[in-house]
Amino acid sequence: MNPDDPARTAHPVAPPTTATERVCDTLYTDILERRLAPGTRLREEELAARFAVSRTVVRQALHRLAQDQVIELNHNRGAQVPAPTRADAAHVFDARRVVECEIARRLAGRLSPAQLAQLQALVEAEARADALGDRSAAIRLSGEFHRALAQMAGNPVFVRVLEGLLPTTSLLMALYQPEGTPACVLHRHVELIGALGRQGTAAATEMRRHLQEIERSLNPVRPVRDVFKPYRDTMP
Repeated sequence: MNPDDPARTAHPVAPPTTATERVCDTLYTDILERRLAPGTRLREEELAARFAVSRTVVRQALHRLAQDQVIELNHNRGAQVPAPTRADAAHVFDARRVVECEIARRLAGRLSPAQLAQLQALVEAEARADALGDRSAAIRLSGEFHRALAQMAGNPVFVRVLEGLLPTTSLLMALYQPEGTPACVLHRHVELIGALGRQGTAAATEMRRHLQEIERSLNPVRPVRDVFKPYRDTMP
């Protein structure tokens, strides 16, 4: 993707200041972009080798991700990427509808031209990534679109809730969405932007339709790749 693309700077995020934050941020993104398969064991030794950090740093990062419910951390099995079930999908999308429909309702008719341009830039960047077959970038940008709306609503709790739901959504899509299905149906994002320029009921209805469409796209289980396999294969 072009580094000068406005969508890359639409949500400036401070770079990680510690090794723990770097590990956290990277693992979060790996899960969000489906580089880590649901159910993957997150072994401290492998992670320490990948990030060139101590196992203490890795342990701190895993505990932080577990507190945010991004990963599972069990005393007997260690850390692993969650493998959500179809029953989990109903709960996740139910929560997303409650939060994001309210976000859309609050934002309707209140977005500035700059905010609308920011959303449009994300949609255009997602479309380019999808056209180029860069699925990881398309997934990231789709999540950024939804996160941007939460940030624009001005309630940090909405942002935290959504940031906890996005990785689980991505894992559900990795497990149950047919190969080749777009991360988010792009025309729905375009229609959402249009609805946000109207009144609250229309925006909330369009958001609900969009999330229901994603949920309905979840079908059979399919295999996903393991990004730690190269490390595991080279270890004694």
